Amino acid sequence: MIDNLMIGLETAVSPENLLWCFVGVLLGTVIGLLPGLGSTTGVAILLPVTLTFEPVTALIMLAGIYYGSQYGSSISSILISTPGDSSSVVLTLDGYQMARKGRAGAALAISALASFFAAIVSLVGLIALAQPIAKFALNFGPAENLAVILLGMATIVSFAGENMLRGITMAAAGLLVSMVGVASGFSTARFTFGSVNLLSGLDFVAVMIGIFAVGEVLHQIRRGGEKPIRARFRDLLVTKEELRRSFPSSARGTGLGFSVGVLPGAGATLATFLAYGVEKQVSRFKRLIGKGAPEGVAAPEAANNAAANASFIPTLALGIPGSGTTAVLLGAFVIFGLQPGPLLFQQEPDLVWGLLVSFFFGNLILLVLNLPMAPVFAQILRIPYVFLYPIVLMMSFVGAFALGNNTFTLWIVFFAGLLGYFMKRFDFPAAPFVLGLVLGPLLEKYLVQTSAMGDGNLLIMLQRPLSLVLTIAALIALVYPLVGAVIRNLRTRKADATAKEMASK
Repeated sequence: MIDNLMIGLETAVSPENLLWCFVGVLLGTVIGLLPGLGSTTGVAILLPVTLTFEPVTALIMLAGIYYGSQYGSSISSILISTPGDSSSVVLTLDGYQMARKGRAGAALAISALASFFAAIVSLVGLIALAQPIAKFALNFGPAENLAVILLGMATIVSFAGENMLRGITMAAAGLLVSMVGVASGFSTARFTFGSVNLLSGLDFVAVMIGIFAVGEVLHQIRRGGEKPIRARFRDLLVTKEELRRSFPSSARGTGLGFSVGVLPGAGATLATFLAYGVEKQVSRFKRLIGKGAPEGVAAPEAANNAAANASFIPTLALGIPGSGTTAVLLGAFVIFGLQPGPLLFQQEPDLVWGLLVSFFFGNLILLVLNLPMAPVFAQILRIPYVFLYPIVLMMSFVGAFALGNNTFTLWIVFFAGLLGYFMKRFDFPAAPFVLGLVLGPLLEKYLVQTSAMGDGNLLIMLQRPLSLVLTIAALIALVYPLVGAVIRNLRTRKADATAKEMASK
């Protein structure tokens, strides 16, 4: 292990590799800031640029773009409620609320520190456990993956807010919208109304941009355009209390993100939703989460970065992409004549360990670049909204056009923006809708596969130990908050009745 790390260190610290690592994370941050691009598109666009590089240099740069864009998308989520990538959607819930309270600098700093902490911890796990974890991940078949998705769906109760019925309704609406297009495993078109553009479904990123960015702008216009946030510079700095509160959340988010990230196809988006849901249940400050709490920023951001790093485990050790971006990176391996899999660690130790060690330097560069710049980025909120909102709308629609390179995507953003506005107007939570939209295709895919595997009998999930444990965990995650809410409601009614009785006497 030590010999491999020394080989990797020697490769990663070469001036050429350090330079392109810096270029990669810088470009990644810029790409992440632009709505609609995201890490997958960024890596795919810049892959041809690296074809003349040495394989290890090219992969170091492309990996830098990957995790650089994760942080860049967090910046836009926190400052203007416009996620640059699907994995940053959850950050809009508390990060943007902190920004509205004049704590944008603190939210960005917490995001950077949680991201760096998760990167280092997950990197240690990646280096030490890549091969054994990859072998364990092979035990996850359709039934186990379906149980994981059900566990993710169970977090709806955490995102529903005070009105559980509205939350469940929005989650059901998200699932319904996710069904647009050709059915998984079949050739049947659903809800397309004869439109060719709808055969592949509604683009999730376009819907997300509309709901969060356009919807927020329309909502603020209706409120009359609030004055720009004039926070003092010292109010933009993170406090010791916020750091103390963020650390346990970062640790939980890192563990959860790493666990989800090693599963092929699960991705960082599911990890962020799960991490946020867990914080809503176990945090000491769970009543503040959703209203601008540092825990609501630290947990999903740590889960995001940990899952991004962990997704390299199935990619390198098994040749199975752990996420959409690592699928593109898998193509880069093939282009350079490399075959990811168990033998890659023995055949190309310089490349594998050099790439893994470069993650440390790339994340360190990100921290050095972005932590001091957090208060500076926060100054964006001082721009008068009469100038800021047109910029947000322009970025949103340009980013959406880049997704599909057609005007139909712009219409998706427009109507999703109206939907987002009405959600805010009538106090319907957006997070359950997004959760249903994200998990809907995966739920259908694994449901069809599990049904086929059991010849139509879904009880096969209860016959496999791992899927049984995960299914029970999903049931507990769903029922426990509901039972707790009922008990609290009964106690409140009893206390009110006692108080009225005492008053009448």
